[in-house]
Amino acid sequence: MAVSTVIFALRAEDGSAPSLWTPFVRRTREPHLDQWALPGGWLPDAEPLEAAAARTLAETTGLRPSYLEQLYTFGDVDRSPTGRVVSVVYWALVRSDEVAGAAVGNNVEWFPADHLPDLAFDHNAIVDYALRRLRTKVEYADIAHTLLGETFTLAQLRSVHEAVRGHPLDPANFRRSITASAEIVETGERLAGTPHRPPKLYRYRDFTRAAGAPAETPTPTEKTRTLS
Repeated sequence: MAVSTVIFALRAEDGSAPSLWTPFVRRTREPHLDQWALPGGWLPDAEPLEAAAARTLAETTGLRPSYLEQLYTFGDVDRSPTGRVVSVVYWALVRSDEVAGAAVGNNVEWFPADHLPDLAFDHNAIVDYALRRLRTKVEYADIAHTLLGETFTLAQLRSVHEAVRGHPLDPANFRRSITASAEIVETGERLAGTPHRPPKLYRYRDFTRAAGAPAETPTPTEKTRTLS
């Protein structure tokens, strides 16, 4: 048994609009030596699943996301050349302030979620599955706030929807749709530090943050571990 995590975060490269990115770790042993893979590791007998996902994520990438949810269990008999490996996969949505604490180096690299290299094992298929789930969920759930924080502007919320869905949205139509849904409410505050009239800040009416990593998680180590 193993545990792995798909991480999604918003990143804007070279002044472009934000898009979804996900980090991978370099394989340090066979099979798939030097290929990129999802962060993860073996599941100890005495460790709960979510705790193992949070721990391996912290050890390999330095990330401690506030949103961590079980995605799916992958257990095809031929997914690993070393023998059958069943992986419980989690997904994490990471805010920009959380990304700032990520590990950097030769063994960790971020890639656009829609343009991935050839990953180890079946990890390309796992990320594709996670993307489909995220794109479905963003249309009916308040999951977008996990990439933003508790409060946000309508433009910031639209940028999340555009990044997740993979195409631009009409600002006026998005504003009408999202404000008519009664899912978000005005906070009575405005975004500070803008050159023109500060935009209003909103929050979700029933704001609840998904359970995240435990308060105490290991610090990143030099050794990068991935699914064997």
